[in-house]
Amino acid sequence: MDTTLATTYRRIFQVIDGNKKAVGDGFQVTSPMPGPRIRQLSPFLLIDHIGPMTVAPSDKPLGSPPHPHRGFETVTIMYQGVLAHRDTAGHQGNIGPGDVQWMTAGAGLMHEELYEKEFTRQGGTLEVVQLWVNMPKKDKMAPPNYQDIPSAAIKTLPTPDGKGTIRVIAGSYEGVRGPATTFSPITMLDLHLAKGGELTLNLPADYNVGLYIVKGDVLINGDRPATTKQFVVLGWDSSATSITCQEDSIVLVLAGEPIEEPLATYGPFVMNTNKELVQAIADFESGAMGKFEDHD
Repeated sequence: MDTTLATTYRRIFQVIDGNKKAVGDGFQVTSPMPGPRIRQLSPFLLIDHIGPMTVAPSDKPLGSPPHPHRGFETVTIMYQGVLAHRDTAGHQGNIGPGDVQWMTAGAGLMHEELYEKEFTRQGGTLEVVQLWVNMPKKDKMAPPNYQDIPSAAIKTLPTPDGKGTIRVIAGSYEGVRGPATTFSPITMLDLHLAKGGELTLNLPADYNVGLYIVKGDVLINGDRPATTKQFVVLGWDSSATSITCQEDSIVLVLAGEPIEEPLATYGPFVMNTNKELVQAIADFESGAMGKFEDHD
């Protein structure tokens, strides 16, 4: 038995299965966080994996109708299908396979995500991972912002064994910097790994690190299995984590410096105090977060 494993690799705290739920009027979702086993892995607050699901051809786009946000960011990573986005800060657009949408709710806005019209008419397979990312207290009331990150803007590295690729969405890895701008230090990587591939990730030892298995079957640190829609929560005792692929796999790496501040949450509002939550609700109810005109 190799007794160096405990000091060589990050400790594995938990391997978490996602809970199934429905979101909006058209999303079938699996969510491992927040849940009974983990509230957050700061700065990451939520993981929603939509699909893969079959969208039947239709004339009516479904999805998530207008809803408010304040105090955090949403990150949408597209794997299959096309979504249309708009918000009351004036941002709108479509995101398709490989694209990333990084939306800063900040001081607050209304937001809508629906199937894109042509995708709705044709039907097809939809698969998306959406994350909620906390913002530091000093930035929570920043103006809303929208980073539209097309797939072509995301730099890709080959894995050392040549059997996979590393897409750097945020932060930097092996000298490559991702296009996303963040409020706190974050490294977000989208790994596409072939069967038989091996990769040792090296990330700052003081970062929180989680591995979300979008698809596939892997061994973590040589002996702990994890499979599709499981979330692996790692410790802080090393900078290294080993991933070995039993089949073609996609792994989303979520790593970041913890935001060690009080957290007060209520639905789509993420603040530091209950008083701030009450204000967020009042601002939403008064229309201060904006409203949409009806679709044509």
